[in-house]
Amino acid sequence: MTWGITLILLSIIAVPSLLLAKKPNAKELLAKIEPYQGWIGFGFFFWGVWGIISSILSIGSLTLYPVWWITLLAGNIIEAVLGFMLGFGLINKFVLSKSEAGAEKGMRLREKLAPKQGKLGILGLIVGIWIIVASFLPAF
Repeated sequence: MTWGITLILLSIIAVPSLLLAKKPNAKELLAKIEPYQGWIGFGFFFWGVWGIISSILSIGSLTLYPVWWITLLAGNIIEAVLGFMLGFGLINKFVLSKSEAGAEKGMRLREKLAPKQGKLGILGLIVGIWIIVASFLPAF
């Protein structure tokens, strides 16, 4: 359930226009978070990548709990992609800038993903809510 909540929070940070339309004081709240957005994204990127690796390593669970396994894999992919987009500056500085080719590939990937950030944020909200609901259901 905690993971679903964190995915929802990450999605809200990734889709500020959605939040700004609903709450008039949200702009001030997002302004407070903005200096930390890169670090938040950096952390979620690595957490999401670790979740993807864990999902692949536990692929045996797919036969026992297919819906839950697919949910976790999808949530981790969304988390890694949104984390990459939010933390791109730091990821570029600490990881990708080590090689010219890595920095160039990272920039191309960022350019492809940027127009989809809003849709991914909304998908992250939906998956986060589903994770919370599914955590109360019996294993399936």
